[in-house]
Amino acid sequence: MARDERSVTPQSEDFAAWYNDVVFRAELVDRGPVRGSMVIRPYGYRIWELLQADIDTRIKATGHQNAYFPLLIPQSYMQREAEHVEGFAPELFTVTHAGGKELEEPLVIRPTSETIIGEMMAKWISSHRDLPLLLNQWANVLRWEMRPRMFLRTSEFLWQEGHTAHATAADAIAETMLALDLYQDVAVEIAAMATVPGEKTPGERFAGAERTFTIEPMMRDGRALQAGTTHFMGTNFAAAFGITYAGESGTDELCHTTSWGMSTRMVGGLIMTHGDDKGLVLPPALAPYQVVIVPIGRGEQGDMTTSAAVQLAVALQSAGIRTHVDDRPQLSPGFKFNDWEMRGVPIRLELGPRDLAAGTALMARRLSYGQPDPGKEAIPIEAAPGLLVAELTEFQSMLTRRAVDFRDDHTVTVDSWPEFVAAVAIGWALALQCGEPACEAEIKAETTATPRCIPLAGEPEQGPCIRCGKPSAYGKRLIFGRSY
Repeated sequence: MARDERSVTPQSEDFAAWYNDVVFRAELVDRGPVRGSMVIRPYGYRIWELLQADIDTRIKATGHQNAYFPLLIPQSYMQREAEHVEGFAPELFTVTHAGGKELEEPLVIRPTSETIIGEMMAKWISSHRDLPLLLNQWANVLRWEMRPRMFLRTSEFLWQEGHTAHATAADAIAETMLALDLYQDVAVEIAAMATVPGEKTPGERFAGAERTFTIEPMMRDGRALQAGTTHFMGTNFAAAFGITYAGESGTDELCHTTSWGMSTRMVGGLIMTHGDDKGLVLPPALAPYQVVIVPIGRGEQGDMTTSAAVQLAVALQSAGIRTHVDDRPQLSPGFKFNDWEMRGVPIRLELGPRDLAAGTALMARRLSYGQPDPGKEAIPIEAAPGLLVAELTEFQSMLTRRAVDFRDDHTVTVDSWPEFVAAVAIGWALALQCGEPACEAEIKAETTATPRCIPLAGEPEQGPCIRCGKPSAYGKRLIFGRSY
C-alpha cells in the first residue's frame, strides 16, 4: 500500500530515512544548489534563532563580547600551526582567482577561525592588563563534506565560536570548563537533552588542542552526537601567531588560548532526541509556536470561531506564549492537526462553535510520557493563559525525563568483548580501555563505535582494556558508541 505523502518512514524501519522525511516534510530545510549545502527555511531558522538567542545571552553574561572576523583567510595562516592545518586540510575550500586574475596567495574559506583570530589577538594584546581577552563570533563556516546530512553534516553551517586568551594555563582551563558548563546548561535546560559532559581521548581531540571536552547526547537510534565542544589550546596557537603579553616583570610571555563552538548541528540533535513516527517533537523553549489554535467552522460560525481564536491568541501572547492561529480556509481541520503534529508544536487548541458556547477549548498535547494519553481535554478559555504556561513547563520537563530514561535504558556497563559488541549495537557501552590508538582503531573497525568521552562524573576505576586486556589508561570507564 502506498504511504501517505505526509507520513514519515517509521524510526524502527529506517532511522535515516525517518530523519530525512521529517526535516523536509516539516519544512525545516531544502537542498541548496551546491552539493552538501542546505537552505534553512523560516520554520527551521526560527528554531535556530531561539537557540542562538539563549546561547548569546549566556555568553554575554559571562563577560564575553561579540566580534566578527573575515570569511577569507590567507592560506599561509592555516599553515602556521602544523597539527591544525593537517587536521583540516581535507576539508578546506580554497579561492585561487578573484577579479578575473589568479591570486598571488590562495585564500581559504574559514573552516574555523583560530588562525585569523590568533593574528588579531597578537595585535591587540601587549600587556597582562589586556587579559583575559574574551571574544565570541557568530558566523558561517565551510568544510567539505563527503556524506552530507541536513543539519548534522553539511559543507556550510552556522555556529558560534568563542576564542579567548589568558595569562595562565589554569585560567584558560577554567574558561574551557566554563564554556562546557554553558553548553551543558543550554542542552539540558533549553533543548531538553540528556547530555553527558566529558573529555575526549587524544585520538578524538580537536586539531591543535591540548585537551578537548564535549557534551554527548544519545539519539533515539542509540547513536551519540557531538553537540558542543570546548578546547584548551595551551600555547600552541600563541606560539604560532606570536600572541604574547608583557608580564609584571616586563618579560614577554605566551598567552594560553581556548576555543569552543556550538552549531546548527544542535537542531539535528533536537530532531533525533525527541522526534517520533508522527514527526517533530519540540521542547517549548525552542518551538517557533508553543501553541497553535485551530478554529473550526464554516461561514458565519467559522468567522465567529476565528475571531475568538485571535482574541485567545492575544491573551496567550500577553502571557509570553508564542501562539499561532491556523485560519487557512482551504485546508480541513484534520489536515491542520496532522500538519502541526508533523511540525512538533507542543500544544494544539481546537475551537469550534460548541466549545465557544461552553467557554472552553479542546487541548491536545503533542506527546505524553509515563502516563496514559489523556487525549483531548476541555479547558476554560478564561483560564487558558495560566493553565498553558503550566502545561508548557511540564511538557519541557517531561521531554527531559524521557531523554534521560531513554539514554539510561540504552547504556550498559560491560566487562567482556561480547557484551561490548551487543551494547554498542543498540546504544552506549561503559568500558575500560588501554588508551593505545591502535586498540582504539581496532574497536572502531570492528564495531564502528568510538570513545565518545571520558565522563567527568565517572567513578574512579581500574581494570583490563575491553578489547586487548592491557591495563586501562584513564582511571575510569569511557562511553563508547556509534556516532553522527
